Amino acid sequence: MPDAIERESMEFDVAVVGGGPAGLAAACRLMQLSQEAGEELSVVVLEKGSEIGAHILSGNVFEPSGLEELFPKYQEQGAPVTTAVSGDNIHYFLGASKSLKIPGLFVPTPMHNKGNYIISLGRLCQWLGDQAEALGVNVFPGFAASEILYDDQGRVRGVATSDMGVGKDGQRKSTFQAGYELLAKYTIFAEGCRGNLGEELIDKFDLRKDADPQRYGIGLKEIWEIEPSKHDEGLVVHTMGWPLKNDTEGGGFLYHAENKQVFLGLIIALNYTNPHLAPFEEFQRWKQHPKIRQYLEGGKRIAYGARAVNKGGLQSLPKLVFPGGMLVGCDAGFLNTVKIKGTHTAIKTGMLAAESVFEALAGGDEGYGVLEAYETRVRNSWVQDELYRGRNFGPALHKFGNFLGAAFTFIDQNIFRGKLPFTLRDPHADHDSLNKANDAKRIDYPKPDGVISFDLLSSVFLSGTNHEEDQPSHLKLKDVSIPVDYNLPEFDEPAQRYCPAGVYEIVTENDKPRFQINAQNCVHCKTCDIKDPSQNIVWAVPEGGGGPNYSGM
Repeated sequence: MPDAIERESMEFDVAVVGGGPAGLAAACRLMQLSQEAGEELSVVVLEKGSEIGAHILSGNVFEPSGLEELFPKYQEQGAPVTTAVSGDNIHYFLGASKSLKIPGLFVPTPMHNKGNYIISLGRLCQWLGDQAEALGVNVFPGFAASEILYDDQGRVRGVATSDMGVGKDGQRKSTFQAGYELLAKYTIFAEGCRGNLGEELIDKFDLRKDADPQRYGIGLKEIWEIEPSKHDEGLVVHTMGWPLKNDTEGGGFLYHAENKQVFLGLIIALNYTNPHLAPFEEFQRWKQHPKIRQYLEGGKRIAYGARAVNKGGLQSLPKLVFPGGMLVGCDAGFLNTVKIKGTHTAIKTGMLAAESVFEALAGGDEGYGVLEAYETRVRNSWVQDELYRGRNFGPALHKFGNFLGAAFTFIDQNIFRGKLPFTLRDPHADHDSLNKANDAKRIDYPKPDGVISFDLLSSVFLSGTNHEEDQPSHLKLKDVSIPVDYNLPEFDEPAQRYCPAGVYEIVTENDKPRFQINAQNCVHCKTCDIKDPSQNIVWAVPEGGGGPNYSGM
């Protein structure tokens, strides 16, 4: 590749990396405060997706508390938050063919959904993007922040976007366009779960030194149009149990949204131990259970996607601030695991970051400092209280299994209200959890029927995923020999199963196995970056605009 790429630079007061709920909330709040104070403020939001919402995937039963604080009249302003949860939600414990309805009395209190809404988070982010632009925010979709810029004192100075028009061979094509440098007094990182720049910052500034490892799940989701007679708008169904074993954390959801649609999916914790487990296949199997299949028969699948989710909770939160910036939302890990919700906390932490930055700049701060005020605001907010009350949920499931863990959670949440006088810890990283392949039971997954269950590639097609094929792979191996020489004999190379998009394959050439990466299929879920037992796969951003194009997910 030729040397000395000259980049154009643009300067702003604040740069926000990520156009999800946390980043857009931060940008909107900054502009609200600047307008209230009658001061000029320049804010930019960078979004790697082709448009705002393109890479957004969530369940989503939405708690509006954060949005109510940001835009008190959000419904009058046309926010796509209209389908109220009807009554309370229904929980089932599934066996292989039967189910047991769990009485509401025994459901942990935070899991009740009265006052919440079934929404498309992608559409909500599109609406937030419109509000941000109306307030004067510069919103740049299709620009992937690929590099953190530091000054000579090691402080964050901003970010650079990825170069466009580079071929697989690393050479510049005729369409080459250098990335841009976006310089800012403060940079707010809001990339979502397992943000690659966020992980760089956590390592560089040792932000996790006093925290447990972050823990994750893989969430797989489909949208179906179902028969009107089977649709019950506002109904929320959650399941636990089959097809997952007791020692594999996870559960299913089925939400009756508007327009005769249902949002359904399965979340599996990435601390599972059997290397033969394939999350996508477990999801397809789950749909065949009579309790779920009854809604889908006669319907049509219209969308598919997958995304990692944070599960570590309070004990896994890193330090949030560093010279020149801060982490917000799922880039830090603010999902409330017992509620199974993180959008409201993402919005709130984005707002708290914005308030801290504005306070500093309005007071004459020249930038690039460590804004401890943001940490203080979080500790004094309802976000801290929520995460504290739910802190034992994830570790309890891991230590005791799904059944006893659920019993513990009932006692913890419904009797002690999350205030038991101890805090469970979980110091084990997800990539360390796999048993050796020879010591684990192989799983015989049924072939898809093409009616309720489907194959992987047709599913990826529904995600709208597209990458420029002639570009360097954004999925890199630290050591190209490890997949075949170590992961294959030890773990039957689990990447070919844990990836929900068929990116990784073991193919045979000249009677020898070869590890193949189909980077074009990548839906940006980040599972490989998390679960690879050798931590040999590095996920980086591709050219801006590449990846899935979720519609209404």
